[in-house]
Amino acid sequence: MRSSVLSFACFAAIAPLCAAAPNISKPLSSKQILPSNFKPPQVFKNANLVRNVNLEKSYPRETVNVVIENIDSSPQSEYYLPFEPGTIERIGGLEVRDKKNAEAGPFQVETAEYDSYSPTEFYLIHLPTPLASKAQQTLSISYNVLSALSPLPTAIAQTDKQYLQYTFSAHTPSAYSTDNQKTKLKFPSSDVPDYTIIPGTSGSTSEDPQVQGSSFTYGPYEKTPAGSTLPVTVRYEFTKPVLHTAHLQRDIYVSHWGGAMMVEELYNPLMNIGAKLKEQFSRVEWQRAAYYNPPSAALKEMKFPLTPGSSDAYVVDDIGNVSTTHWRSGPREALLELRPRYPIFGDWRYKFQVGWNAELKEYLRNIGGDRFVLKVPFIEGPKMSEGLEYERVEVRVILPEGATNVEFSTSIPTLTNSTTLYRTYMDTVGRTTLTLVAQNVVDGQRESDLYITYEYPWTAGFRKPLTIFTGLVAVFGATWAIGQLDVSIGKKNV
Repeated sequence: MRSSVLSFACFAAIAPLCAAAPNISKPLSSKQILPSNFKPPQVFKNANLVRNVNLEKSYPRETVNVVIENIDSSPQSEYYLPFEPGTIERIGGLEVRDKKNAEAGPFQVETAEYDSYSPTEFYLIHLPTPLASKAQQTLSISYNVLSALSPLPTAIAQTDKQYLQYTFSAHTPSAYSTDNQKTKLKFPSSDVPDYTIIPGTSGSTSEDPQVQGSSFTYGPYEKTPAGSTLPVTVRYEFTKPVLHTAHLQRDIYVSHWGGAMMVEELYNPLMNIGAKLKEQFSRVEWQRAAYYNPPSAALKEMKFPLTPGSSDAYVVDDIGNVSTTHWRSGPREALLELRPRYPIFGDWRYKFQVGWNAELKEYLRNIGGDRFVLKVPFIEGPKMSEGLEYERVEVRVILPEGATNVEFSTSIPTLTNSTTLYRTYMDTVGRTTLTLVAQNVVDGQRESDLYITYEYPWTAGFRKPLTIFTGLVAVFGATWAIGQLDVSIGKKNV
């Protein structure tokens, strides 16, 4: 009786994975191809627009608060947001909300382009409720612009200040006419030696920008037509590293059997894209500067704040274990402090891998029967005042063997998503693996979570011990069978 029950449990553990096909939700953004002669219909106008550009980190963070008005005779729900040529592929973290209703969720947004050879692209914003004729709505549009800053001069001495340059349009790019607008900039300090000065117009004697400490204001400008631009360049002090990661490989291993989750992050590589060194690096000068700790454009250390309860953190690079690592963990805090083997100056690179363990119960919940939901951060990584941008992020979630009907949800738009099988030691058919790829992600999106739901029957828990038991039985059986063989050469005496 017991043997028949065990046989049925073994069959039930293997059957679901072989029979069921994974079910994965679609990414949050898609691409709409427009005809070559397309122009956004002039059904809206911008009654008032205020653009805020924050340059306190190593990537610009822009927020556009705009009051849109439907000037058409019928309700409208599609608002086009254009960007300058060459900028659209570097936009990340785009989010659109109702400025006057912060509790409402973000609006649906998708990218649209003329054709595959045209640099002109738009983001198409879908209003949740069509805007009636003559009605107004206030939108809050926020996004990051990656790889938008360039050092000037491009090479500096080891102890010199670093200056970055940013070029943009004082007239916010728009597909619609704007009655009144202005652009505000926030710098990390008041040291802004160079900036574009725009003479006063229409009888106004004042010139732009208006300067108040570390804040600049261009405008207001009245009655600007659709597509109007006004190029502006600013150069400001930024004596911090400009950090950029070309590729982040983030692997999350989930084990129901051990009640644990293991995380590994590979930075391939982490780069400082700021000003290069004018001369060779001086270790003596670097050690001397360590006593009075002046501002430096080199990366000295990184801090990884992890979920409390995390354990067994480690850091390795191409040489091996990085001993200049301090790990502090407790019930209220988990912090990994990493000091690279060498300071990372402009155009220097550092490839390394970080890993740690965590208790699965902090991330996993049973939502009924064999259904589970896993909530993990999309990215964790270092958290620093200078910021960090990721050109490409690949997240792999390796679920237990036997998991089926996988679905996911995240606020970070994904380029691709796929489900494959990941095979490792003592697996039978392989573990179900969800792979997500995103681009233009920044450390400011650390609060974005990834939700994964899947089915995992309790009988699948017998898969691993059964595989081990079967392997041991096979080994002992083969050993006994070999021992019964007669390998003697001569005849036996009767």
